Amino acid sequence: MKLLTRIPPILKNKYLLTATGFMIWMLFFDERDFITTFFRQRQELKQLEKSEKYYNKQIATTKTELDKLRSNPALVEKYAREKYLMKRDNEDLFLIREK
Repeated sequence: MKLLTRIPPILKNKYLLTATGFMIWMLFFDERDFITTFFRQRQELKQLEKSEKYYNKQIATTKTELDKLRSNPALVEKYAREKYLMKRDNEDLFLIREK
């Protein structure tokens, strides 16, 4: 009984002990703990930054292509023929696929 009297009253508080145990569990032992979540989010951020660079490069390429198409009508016809397989009324179109 003397041992229990030597413990400070703040450590006898069951709510404090429960909250401390819960915090320790959430920070270190849970599947969504602090350390794992931090590294997972950091990895996801790097992946998102990499895809942002890729898409910005794609947007720049598409904008330059669009500017070229707006300025050159012959290029519009070439683009339509190559990308969308369009043809004139008096033409036949043969597709050759390479393996």
